[in-house]
Amino acid sequence: SQSWLANHWVRGALGDWGPWERQHYYQNKLKLAIIGQSLFGQEVYSNLRKQGHKVVGVFTVPDKDGKADPLAVAAEKDGTPVFKFPRWRVKGKPIPEVVDAYKAVGAELNVMPFCSQFIPMNIIDQPKHGSIIYHPSILPLHRGASAINWTLIHGDKKAGFTVFWADDGLDTGPILLQRECAVEPNDTVDTLYNRFLFPEGIKAMVESVQLIADGKAPRVPQSEEGASYEGIQKKSNAKINLAQPAEAIHNWIRGHDKVPGAWTVIDGQTVTLYGSSMLGGSVPAGQPLEVEGASQPGLVTKNGLVLYGTDGKPLLVKNLQFEDGKMIPASKYFSSGESSSVELTDDEKKMASEIRNIWKSILSNVPAIEDTTDFFKSGAASMDVVRLVEEVKQKCAGVQLQTEDVYMATTFQDFIQMFVRKLRGEDQEEELVIDYATKDVNNMTVKMPYQCFINGQFEDAENGKSYQTINPTDGSVICKVSYASVGDVDRAVEAAKEAYDNGPWGRMNPRDRGSLLYKLADLMEEHQEELATIESIDSGAVYTLALKTHVGMSIQTFRYFAGWCDKIQGKTIPINQARPNRNLTFTKREPLGVCAIVIPWNYPLMMLAWKSAACLAAGNTLVLKPAQVTPLTALKFAELSVKAGIPKGVINILPGSGGMVGQRLSDHPDIRKLGFTGSTPIGKQIMKSCAVSNLKKVSLELGGKSPLIIFSDCDMDKAVRMGMSSVYFNKGENCIAAGRLFVEESIHDEYISRVEEIKKMKIGDPLDRSTDHGPQNHKAHLDKLLEYCEVGIKEGATLVYGGKQVDRPGYFMEPTVFTDVEDHMFIAKEESFGPVMVVSKFKNGDVEGVLHRANDTEYGLASGVFTRDINKAMYVSERLEAGTVFINTYNKTDVASPFGGFKQSGFGKDLGEDALMEYLKTKAVTVEY
Repeated sequence: SQSWLANHWVRGALGDWGPWERQHYYQNKLKLAIIGQSLFGQEVYSNLRKQGHKVVGVFTVPDKDGKADPLAVAAEKDGTPVFKFPRWRVKGKPIPEVVDAYKAVGAELNVMPFCSQFIPMNIIDQPKHGSIIYHPSILPLHRGASAINWTLIHGDKKAGFTVFWADDGLDTGPILLQRECAVEPNDTVDTLYNRFLFPEGIKAMVESVQLIADGKAPRVPQSEEGASYEGIQKKSNAKINLAQPAEAIHNWIRGHDKVPGAWTVIDGQTVTLYGSSMLGGSVPAGQPLEVEGASQPGLVTKNGLVLYGTDGKPLLVKNLQFEDGKMIPASKYFSSGESSSVELTDDEKKMASEIRNIWKSILSNVPAIEDTTDFFKSGAASMDVVRLVEEVKQKCAGVQLQTEDVYMATTFQDFIQMFVRKLRGEDQEEELVIDYATKDVNNMTVKMPYQCFINGQFEDAENGKSYQTINPTDGSVICKVSYASVGDVDRAVEAAKEAYDNGPWGRMNPRDRGSLLYKLADLMEEHQEELATIESIDSGAVYTLALKTHVGMSIQTFRYFAGWCDKIQGKTIPINQARPNRNLTFTKREPLGVCAIVIPWNYPLMMLAWKSAACLAAGNTLVLKPAQVTPLTALKFAELSVKAGIPKGVINILPGSGGMVGQRLSDHPDIRKLGFTGSTPIGKQIMKSCAVSNLKKVSLELGGKSPLIIFSDCDMDKAVRMGMSSVYFNKGENCIAAGRLFVEESIHDEYISRVEEIKKMKIGDPLDRSTDHGPQNHKAHLDKLLEYCEVGIKEGATLVYGGKQVDRPGYFMEPTVFTDVEDHMFIAKEESFGPVMVVSKFKNGDVEGVLHRANDTEYGLASGVFTRDINKAMYVSERLEAGTVFINTYNKTDVASPFGGFKQSGFGKDLGEDALMEYLKTKAVTVEY
């Protein structure tokens, strides 16, 4: 094997390879026989060759209906010897001619990635290193040919695969390596295979071969403890037993999805069920459907077919396939299924002719493609479905076509009709259906969507789970909200990726994109009172502030970035190679793709606007997770985005937990950017996950302990008024709140006496127009604030006012003032994120000393200084280590001014042109002409 490498060295052959690939290329290499078939076999073959091993022969199955197996196609293209034996033995004995042909290739190792044929033991044992086989289960569990099916049928929590040394038993040989993964609640054979077993299995086969080549491959005998063997699952034995609990039915259906397909009998005909999930929430209304053998009738709902187990629990089935191969959404079972045919234009007829040629190239065994030709009855398999979809999308850029569409339009005529409707956008005309939670409040009826918003539709979480969102004014339940799962994240990202890659958003003229964002801002303005009311009851924001800031600035933000859409420009750059040749180098600013946005609970709508407006203006699509405790304005925003005409899939909103939804967004390989506002510890975890997953771009707006320095030469009235606002604005739930005030010694006592004006602040119902101070956002936060104050008292700080919960229903806290705060104290270092003023004095005239103390923190979000001395103000502003410095003012943010922190307050900017750059990438193009 080493001499083969030496004899086939070509100078420069490895020039395009990276260091890792070169390193593996120079390792020991083997002569391999690949025995098997399928796309998996093809990928294993290609990757082994790429790593420098020599494939001396490929042994695969004969052509079927005139079509070669993918492994054979790849090998023949490379000039690798290919053998297509129908069988290897007759009446239990090896066929001599076949054995001789195999021996002639001189393999040192047999690699069997997927093989449906029975290979004789004298072939298995012939090579120097024997044979290795891939098996899709964690052996000794689930021996047999249907291992993936049985992993799901049995409801296993873990799945995986084994690479083992072939022996004369049934999957009993010694183990070389194993890998495992968690099984998601709604995994199917397809999703489990595509997510883990296929991609990781390819890597493992290549790794195994290299271990053998290096003499490091283990041979671990299989234990018989826990061993199991199940038979092959075929269509004939895949009938669903409906007389069992719902979870067992669900596992049976997903354990056969897509192959061989679990079936039952409905209205006298065999119907195959796909896309099963357990329903954890309420069952929507629907039309009863008798299903043979079921404990009670099913229910055809807008979401699909609901079936019940013997335990009374429901499960949901998304799609149904009939005996003729036609697949429909289960929700459409009672629809006639007949729709009037559309008349094709001349251009559409040309496209239909090109698609007919694609069908012909795939169905090469069919003499002619007629209108009635059925794709599957003509011999097409699942791989052909993928090929058809991809070739049509390549030929007709922009059409949104999925594999499910082929199953639902199996004849050529139906396929063309479906294709033309998609091309015209007629398939997107279905009216948006919203189940509102309504509430009569603030002299109006507010209508609040409460479901996940995915691909332009509101729908329950995949697992049916929900949670209660609470009004902090009185602790009452506003409504139940869908609790998104990992599966919902994956579907939302898939929708966003499809919208970016193939939808109208990616092809849209930037000025048209800006027009849609302007329209969205207009709709937000039309609904501003409703949005502000929802914001008040969900977050506790005082209504007047919610109207002006939470909602008002959100509208301004979308209008500002709508204006940027057609002004995103690159540069022309002179380069040294410009003479004597004629060269031009220019740059382009391009969108990143699918972006994730995770926002906090203090300004739910405004934080959404600050990040998503820039993201959308740049041309990206997004998946946004609102804070779990304040999801309602984000979901109302989703409704308005549809009314504005934003195409489906561009905006997706997923309420739920950070640990589940946020983590999956951080880990997801199809997301290219994540913008996060929240705590520093969570920001660090997100940054780590984004790096490990796919090195996605990150912008972080994190914690702060913003210093406000008040010099004795300040305008005292203004400094008191602004100082109070810097702390108590929005109940102190403000990322740039002044976390620590430094007051010059000579005015300290007067300043504190003036600040006691807070006693006059009206605490109460945020919907009352005269209220100054509303409830804290949620109970856990209130409890943390009370604990924060207790720590301050224990450490010796002087509590001047407040520090207690207000004696009334809800989560109200007294505005609080601490003085005599020393630098070592907890409250001097950590932010409260609440209405707590922390005051320290500094010596008269000690500018350098107070600057040192102000900067002695790991945070650097904002800062402020009050003085009439402009020289002192500018000097201090230059020395303060913070992303924003306010001079003789505070909290004065504007949509055109960049906002973001230094140090552990994060990096990246919201607002202004800088924010737009966070969602763009720069491409350099050099042309010689």
